[in-house]
Amino acid sequence: MEKTAKIYIAGHRGMVGSALLKELQSEKYNNFVFRTSKELDLRDQQAVHSFFESEKPDYVFLAAAKVGGIVANNSFRADFLYDNLMIQSNVINSAYRFGTRKLLFLGSSCIYPKFAPQPLKEEYLLSGYLETTNEPYAVAKIAGIKLCENYRQQYGCNFISVMPTNLYGTNDNFDLKHSHVLPALIRKFYLAKALEMNDWDKIKKHLAKYPIPALEGFEKENVKMELAKFGIFSEKVEIWGTGKPMREFLHAVDMARACVFLMKHYEGTDFINIGTGKDLTINDLAILIKEITGFDGEIYFDTSKPDGTPRKLLDTSRLEALGWAYRIELADGIREVLKEMLG
Repeated sequence: MEKTAKIYIAGHRGMVGSALLKELQSEKYNNFVFRTSKELDLRDQQAVHSFFESEKPDYVFLAAAKVGGIVANNSFRADFLYDNLMIQSNVINSAYRFGTRKLLFLGSSCIYPKFAPQPLKEEYLLSGYLETTNEPYAVAKIAGIKLCENYRQQYGCNFISVMPTNLYGTNDNFDLKHSHVLPALIRKFYLAKALEMNDWDKIKKHLAKYPIPALEGFEKENVKMELAKFGIFSEKVEIWGTGKPMREFLHAVDMARACVFLMKHYEGTDFINIGTGKDLTINDLAILIKEITGFDGEIYFDTSKPDGTPRKLLDTSRLEALGWAYRIELADGIREVLKEMLG
């Protein structure tokens, strides 16, 4: 990519998109075109068509998506399927129509079958049944991969796809009901520690920055009752499932580094996994966050709630063979997220 090339990051305010912007800026790229979701609804085919016709970006990072954790995915199944299908279809088609030189599509590790062999190799795609709770989102992401594949095959478009593992970092979604497991656990233990210390100034400051929609005011008893709904107490933190599923986590900064690296150096037809090649159980993750936050209470697993996919460890050998490796260890990344919460 030339330093003066016009770059469009779809979803530039999100966790991955904002990390991409910072990474590109650090490498002295300076010709960006932006639209917020209010300025451009990527689900609107004509609006996206007009945007690409007017701006004609040279390079596109397709990081915009409707995302959420297990509760959100399972509760808003039609929304997750429809919104993501429309976003990626409109952007990919318009990129083809108006001469985008290269596009990178961000998928998700949930595309793989629920019981696929571990670690997950790229060739395991469509080899079995998907996890039920996030099937609509996964189907949409699989469609995005296939769009890129077939626009390349039929029209010769230089469109590539990457499959990141579970991501976390700055600008993550910390909504206690709809976020992914890592940001949700970080927030739960942060608030539980504040309750344990009876530090209401910290709790008030935190809730002002990350509001809970149903909570009105900062009356202590009301706050305690609301936090209890999410399994947050001064003496324990409740977590969905058994704690046995294993998950891999990658910091958004490393994700951005990998995407820029592949945009510059990868021209292959196959999609690429992006991860660390390491995973841990949800129980061990909870213990790690508990230790980092200094919470002295207990961890309680509500086994009446679903676990999701038993394991999702990506095989990253294809990416490593290209010369890329992650840098941020999980414990260091969690401490960084906690600093953001304190800020």
